[in-house]
Amino acid sequence: MNALFAVILLAIIIITFGVFLLVVSGRLGPKRQHSAVKDMPYESGLPGTDTKDTKVSVKFYLTAILFIIFDIEIVFMYPWAVTYLDSVKAGAGIYLLGAMGVFILLFVIGLIWEIKSKALEWD
Repeated sequence: MNALFAVILLAIIIITFGVFLLVVSGRLGPKRQHSAVKDMPYESGLPGTDTKDTKVSVKFYLTAILFIIFDIEIVFMYPWAVTYLDSVKAGAGIYLLGAMGVFILLFVIGLIWEIKSKALEWD
């Protein structure tokens, strides 16, 4: 109970300090003055071109999402690999190996589907 009180007290102190810093910087900090020249983007001395409809290919987004998905797979595999030897000693090695096998199988099936649907090709 004493450790829980310390964590709660620390959280309250951190939140209070954060709010205090925001209030003080808002009161004492410089006030931003808006003007049309200041709000224009700076492009190496050239006049700014204001384009609202930038067309970015969906392939960029798809590649980024696929990278994040497979990156998260590795993040989930690392703790499993670190604790697998301990689970073998405890007698749960086959169960955890099967669970990770199913996990990897799902990602391999997903990768095969991506290759067949040509999601990784840049045409």
